Amino acid sequence: MLTDTTASPHAVMTSLPPSSVTLDAHGPLGRLRANTLEVTIPSMGDLMFDPQIAHAVENFKIAAGRAQGEHHAAPFMDGDLYKWLEAAVVAEPDAPGLADRVAQAAEAIVAAQRPDGYVHTRTIIAANRGEDVAPLTDRLQFETYNLGHLMTLGCLHKRLTGSDTYYAAALGAAEFLRHAAQERPEALADCNICPSHYMGTIEIYRSTGDARYLDLARRLLELHGDKGSAGGDDNQDVYPVQSQHVATGHAVRANYLFAGMTDYALETGDPAFREAVEALWDDVVSAKLYLTGGCGAVYDGASPDAGQDYSTITKTHQAYGRPFQLPQTTAYNESCATLGFVLWSWRMLALTGEAKYADEIERVLFNSLPAMIGAEGSSYFYTNPMRAVRDLPFQMRRAGDPERTTPPASDHRLRQEYMTNCFCCPPNIARVIAELPYYVYSRSTDALWVHQFLPGTVNLTIGDVPVEVTQTTRYPSEGTVRIRVRAQAPVRATVRVRVPGWAPETAVSVAGEATSAVESGYAVIDRTWSDEEILVEIPLRVRTMVAHHFVEEATNQVAIMRGPVVYCVESADLPDGVGVESVHVPAGAHWSAADGAGIFTDYVTLHTDAVRIPSPVPAGSLYGELREEAPVPLPLALVPYARWANRGPGEMSVWLPRLR
Repeated sequence: MLTDTTASPHAVMTSLPPSSVTLDAHGPLGRLRANTLEVTIPSMGDLMFDPQIAHAVENFKIAAGRAQGEHHAAPFMDGDLYKWLEAAVVAEPDAPGLADRVAQAAEAIVAAQRPDGYVHTRTIIAANRGEDVAPLTDRLQFETYNLGHLMTLGCLHKRLTGSDTYYAAALGAAEFLRHAAQERPEALADCNICPSHYMGTIEIYRSTGDARYLDLARRLLELHGDKGSAGGDDNQDVYPVQSQHVATGHAVRANYLFAGMTDYALETGDPAFREAVEALWDDVVSAKLYLTGGCGAVYDGASPDAGQDYSTITKTHQAYGRPFQLPQTTAYNESCATLGFVLWSWRMLALTGEAKYADEIERVLFNSLPAMIGAEGSSYFYTNPMRAVRDLPFQMRRAGDPERTTPPASDHRLRQEYMTNCFCCPPNIARVIAELPYYVYSRSTDALWVHQFLPGTVNLTIGDVPVEVTQTTRYPSEGTVRIRVRAQAPVRATVRVRVPGWAPETAVSVAGEATSAVESGYAVIDRTWSDEEILVEIPLRVRTMVAHHFVEEATNQVAIMRGPVVYCVESADLPDGVGVESVHVPAGAHWSAADGAGIFTDYVTLHTDAVRIPSPVPAGSLYGELREEAPVPLPLALVPYARWANRGPGEMSVWLPRLR
């Protein structure tokens, strides 16, 4: 979700105005976005408008009395439609045909919304049928989740188009929450799971300037926590939210909550909130985040150690779990959790101006995000493991499958076009990809911030002078980035260019003169600009990564990175009959890089001489005696994790045993 921190008193920077940034349709992320505009968003729209599949728009028509039928799909499908609409609104200028659908959906949503601002199709349809139902009586109806996404959609649509259509509906939703907070606070205190409404309420405040909505945000956050034994880790509500310093529980709920808390800190500067979100973010990055940026590791776990309050241990789905609890084959890593981490990190970047937050956004953008979506652009992963293996003796649940179905084996878990029971991740994926241009730059009063290295152009005004900034690069295949700054008249300004935390030796220069000033991870270039080029040289060496010794599943294993890109082995690149578990990387392995082709275009693949050591444990046995066998030479090719599972069923692993 795009934020507007232009007037936020405690924001170091803000997003650039709508449509000021364009991305070229090459490079891994440029191609990804172009395919999303051309294929993903239109095809997902087909699903949303199809009454035989998603039934999303049809639910609103039925709720409004404009069609006959029953509610179908999950209770949070309303919010998932709003997320798709957000993607469509951002994409519409470049993807003809979406405007009509955006307008049709608006007509149905506005018609279904009640005069008090409440809109939730499952409840309204049931009430229209004479059932005894009422708002905010069942947290698993996800009403506040839906209303939060409506509020963000309305604010974004207003910013991009100037139209009040969705904005009026968003204001209605905010008013419903405001009155509910006064009249039924206990109901709101319970119905707050997957809390997108904190972000939405703050965005309403930013759009209106009405302090009542900032007060509402504070009240909603107060109602969220401090429940003691009546709460639980699952929803992060045992303690007051600003007293939490350890990330626990359901990772989607957590990251949405933490993003909303950061929004509140951006507007108020509340020191307790700022201290909390900084501690929470550091906790995630230091002990609970995968190398690819995935988070929420555990299918069903518990995280009671946040406060040693063992009376409130609850089974937690897609949980953060305990520190360093990062399994590989059974890694959950719901796409929405990882994307929630991006939304949260973006706000932390605006709050602090520290490059480490942009570093972690980059980790997700080049690894987890493109892995969530098929190369063709119309199939999706809900869960994102670090390893897929053959012959797994148990079936892992695959979120989104219909109930009472048999999930496929680990090595046959291909992406799905439509997830019958849960379609929340695909529209989230689509909106983040559509909004990629807004993650590249920010601006402050006298500075342009360059966060990500993507080819494209930004047009802005510094003082009264129009300025065009163009990035030219083949990053991350190559480490050279050229940033040309052209001003219509000489203008004094500062350009801040991120120095990746994983490459502190990055060199930044202008006209052959090296830049030595670095603040909070950004090279600072303060000068008068006319037509100059900033040259950024990022060393892209292959790095052999190891995990902390507490990460038990990665003991004596390595993972390979080049620049920001994480690599993996797939059985498509191994001889028949060779399993990923038998592939060992020798110490001191020499890696060579080759330009990728096909689905690996704009990436490089990595190659080395590895060895094969067959497992000494026979099938059906738990243990076996080590056989001293000579390693067999094995040419090894690694491909970007971002593109795994695009060549048919097979095994995959990010982590590989290391042979000394």
